[in-house]
This record gives sequence, C-alpha cells and structure tokens, in this order.
Amino acid sequence: MATDLRRRLLAARAAVPSYAEVGATRGGRLPNGYAHLRRRVHLGRGPEVLRRAGRYVLGWGSQVGSGFAVHPGGPARGGETVLLRLSLPGSRWPRLVIPCRVVWTVDGPDRVGFAYGTLPGHPECGEEAFLVSMDADGEVWFEVTAFSRLSAWYARLGRPVALLLQHLAIERYLAAVAAHVGR
Repeated sequence: MATDLRRRLLAARAAVPSYAEVGATRGGRLPNGYAHLRRRVHLGRGPEVLRRAGRYVLGWGSQVGSGFAVHPGGPARGGETVLLRLSLPGSRWPRLVIPCRVVWTVDGPDRVGFAYGTLPGHPECGEEAFLVSMDADGEVWFEVTAFSRLSAWYARLGRPVALLLQHLAIERYLAAVAAHVGR
C-alpha cells in the first residue's frame, strides 16, 4: 500500500489542476458553470476559539474528523499536493484515493484556513475552501465554500448519490470542527 500511495502522490504532484479557476474560492464570486455551495456553523466567541479552530482546520482536522485520511500528514501549506483517502465502513476495500492541491492558505488575526483544488483522478472538478473567521463582534464561524461539477464517470453515473455524498461530507466537516471546539 505504501508503494502505491507513493506512486500516486508522485503522479499527483506532476499533474495540473483539473479546472481553470484556481483560487476562486478566495474571492467573493464563484465561477459560472459549476454547482456552488456555502455552508457555515457558529463556533463561539473570541480569539481563543478562532485560534483553536484555525489550528484544527489547518491540520486537516475537518477532513480527518469526517473519516478521511490525509497523505502525507502535516498542516496545509500552499502548493502542497495531498491524497485524501476514504474507506467504506467495515471494509478495507474499495478505498477511494482523491488527489488534491492546496491552492491558498490564510493565517491572520481574524481569518484562518485554506482551499484545495482537484487534480486529475478526483471524482469532482473544482475547489473547496475551509475558513474560520471572527467578525467585528468577536463571533467565530467556520465556513465551507465550494464550486464543483462531477468529473469521474462513476460520479456522473451515480449523480444523485454523488451529490448526496458531497453534501454529507460538507455537513460532517462542519460538525467535526464544531465538536473540536466544544460547541
């Protein structure tokens, strides 16, 4: 398995993103031609909540807390290529290996997070951003923003199931971060 992951990671590092609008989740307007999704959850109040949630998010906590494994581990860094792995419950196989690249990060006094974009081999085409922010009143929020369209044949074939799985994954991301900060 380690050799296979190493081979897949090398191939993903050599690949270019599977979409043209790299970094579009950083701005306000998402590109046309994709499904858009924005969901957020209130985490609490104050800089300590922001710091704790931000550290968790930058450490891939929302993904790991949702059942994904991240290879290689370590905090999200701009330009880094990772493989997200997901196994079916109760089974070692099949294991879905999803190549992604971190396209931006932010680690500021009122915003912490990152976005990754899809690479060839990902079942979707697009970008997801994971951002913890504190507003002017000190309220802290975790938001997931995504634009995507189904890419892999199996995702297009099972479109309703694939869309449901994406929605469930995002809900689990939100729940994982909220649980981590004790909301």
